[in-house]
Amino acid sequence: MAYEAMKQEPKVGAMLPCNVIVRAINAGDVMVSAIDPVASMQAIDNDMLKSLVGKNRSMLEDVVAEF
Repeated sequence: MAYEAMKQEPKVGAMLPCNVIVRAINAGDVMVSAIDPVASMQAIDNDMLKSLVGKNRSMLEDVVAEF
Protein backbone atom coordinates (compact mmCIF):
# COMPACT_ATOMS: atom_id res chain seq x y z
CA MET A 1 0.00 0.00 0.00
CA ALA A 2 2.93 2.33 0.59
CA TYR A 3 3.93 1.91 -3.06
CA GLU A 4 0.39 2.74 -4.20
CA ALA A 5 0.35 5.83 -1.98
CA MET A 6 3.68 7.00 -3.39
CA LYS A 7 2.34 6.61 -6.94
CA GLN A 8 -0.47 9.03 -5.98
CA GLU A 9 1.76 11.48 -4.06
CA PRO A 10 5.50 10.91 -4.54
CA LYS A 11 6.48 12.97 -1.48
CA VAL A 12 4.15 11.09 0.86
CA GLY A 13 6.88 8.60 1.76
CA ALA A 14 8.14 10.90 4.50
CA MET A 15 4.71 10.89 6.17
CA LEU A 16 3.67 7.25 5.87
CA PRO A 17 2.45 5.73 9.13
CA CYS A 18 4.25 2.42 8.71
CA ASN A 19 4.94 1.85 12.39
CA VAL A 20 3.10 -0.95 14.12
CA ILE A 21 4.04 -1.95 17.64
CA VAL A 22 3.57 -5.50 18.86
CA ARG A 23 4.48 -6.17 22.47
CA ALA A 24 3.99 -8.88 25.03
CA ILE A 25 2.10 -7.90 28.15
CA ASN A 26 1.24 -10.05 31.15
CA ALA A 27 1.33 -13.83 30.79
CA GLY A 28 1.17 -14.48 27.06
CA ASP A 29 -1.05 -11.53 26.15
CA VAL A 30 -0.12 -9.36 23.17
CA MET A 31 -0.87 -5.70 22.52
CA VAL A 32 -0.86 -4.30 18.97
CA SER A 33 -0.76 -0.54 18.39
CA ALA A 34 -0.76 1.39 15.13
CA ILE A 35 -0.97 5.01 14.02
CA ASP A 36 -4.28 6.05 12.43
CA PRO A 37 -3.30 6.60 8.79
CA VAL A 38 -6.32 8.80 8.09
CA ALA A 39 -5.34 11.22 10.86
CA SER A 40 -1.72 11.34 9.75
CA MET A 41 -2.60 12.05 6.10
CA GLN A 42 -5.12 14.87 6.69
CA ALA A 43 -2.68 17.52 5.46
CA ILE A 44 -2.57 16.04 1.95
CA ASP A 45 -5.39 17.08 -0.39
CA ASN A 46 -5.62 14.12 -2.75
CA ASP A 47 -8.90 12.18 -3.00
CA MET A 48 -7.31 9.07 -4.52
CA LEU A 49 -4.79 8.96 -1.68
CA LYS A 50 -7.58 9.43 0.89
CA SER A 51 -9.38 6.40 -0.54
CA LEU A 52 -6.23 4.29 -0.28
CA VAL A 53 -5.56 5.50 3.26
CA GLY A 54 -9.14 4.64 4.26
CA LYS A 55 -8.60 1.08 3.03
CA ASN A 56 -5.34 0.93 4.96
CA ARG A 57 -7.12 2.11 8.13
CA SER A 58 -9.71 -0.63 7.74
CA MET A 59 -7.02 -3.28 7.36
CA LEU A 60 -5.15 -2.03 10.43
CA GLU A 61 -8.37 -1.98 12.46
CA ASP A 62 -8.99 -5.63 11.50
CA VAL A 63 -5.49 -6.66 12.58
CA VAL A 64 -5.63 -4.75 15.88
CA ALA A 65 -9.10 -6.21 16.62
CA GLU A 66 -7.65 -9.72 16.40
CA PHE A 67 -5.61 -9.00 19.50
